[in-house]
Amino acid sequence: MKIRHVRALAVFGIALVALTGARGSGGGGCSSHSGSSSSSGGSHHDNDDNGSTSGGSVSGGSSSANKALRDITIDTCAYDAATKNLTARITIKNDGVLDYDYDVTLRFKGTSAVSATATTTDVAVTAGASKSVDVTTAYPGTGDGSEYTKCEVTRASRS
Repeated sequence: MKIRHVRALAVFGIALVALTGARGSGGGGCSSHSGSSSSSGGSHHDNDDNGSTSGGSVSGGSSSANKALRDITIDTCAYDAATKNLTARITIKNDGVLDYDYDVTLRFKGTSAVSATATTTDVAVTAGASKSVDVTTAYPGTGDGSEYTKCEVTRASRS
């Protein structure tokens, strides 16, 4: 083989490895996920069941916030009459190889004109583990809480 053919094959091989490696690591222009997300982090899970939710997860892009969103599942979303709080139980599943601290903001909404938000910070989840936590905020109304029918993650990050 002539030297120019060897050189051309080497350049082609390097380009092929670079493109394949970038796609496999989440970089580059290709994406293997479906769904969409907005720049504000998108909506994690809505519930119309008047009281509780179950399961669900979000597909997101490759940014840290979108990865954090995908790690969170809303298990329940309800008004707690005993404490007069809106409470959501979330599960954070860290499938990564690094330990992370998560910050999560949830919004409770429904037929009421007033939405309520709750935040939890510094939830430590070790690599390969899951952790469930309650996210709670004071009930802003005077009724029985039944007007709050939806719960969604509005922001999530991990560090």
